[in-house]
Amino acid sequence: MSKIFGGQFYMKGNIPSEVANTTLGEANGFSLAWTFMGHSYAYILFIGVFQLLGAWFLLWNKTKLIGVLILLPIMLNIIVFDIIFLDVYPALANAIIVFLMLLLILFFNKEVVIDIVNKLTNFESKNSIPVKNRLITLGITILFIVLIISVDSLIEYWLGASKKK
Repeated sequence: MSKIFGGQFYMKGNIPSEVANTTLGEANGFSLAWTFMGHSYAYILFIGVFQLLGAWFLLWNKTKLIGVLILLPIMLNIIVFDIIFLDVYPALANAIIVFLMLLLILFFNKEVVIDIVNKLTNFESKNSIPVKNRLITLGITILFIVLIISVDSLIEYWLGASKKK
């Protein structure tokens, strides 16, 4: 909730004066990280809403694995962010505990998780497709990827991404 209501990061108009008056080269990791994260309310809102949504799904047995699926990458990102940028160990410990609890939910539901993974990865063999057709499909796929990369590079060039400021 603190993300959604603007209480967690240093947001525009609410940056402490000692942080606002520090040059980038002199700023510590915490100040840089908190100011950067507070720069985009849309990003903060995205993360906050998905944390609440994941937590909401954890409340019911039928949706708990969806909640874990939503929260695992968010918590892993928070852990990595805290390790790299922050020296706030209670926050890191809290994130690690939540992450481990999510893994524990997966462990206690391992049969269901294994069944889901098997269903998602158990494809019927397509050995009946002739090698010639597979090679043609591979060639078309490679050409399509090259075309996408070329168009992307051209658009970047037109928009001036290659021009130095």
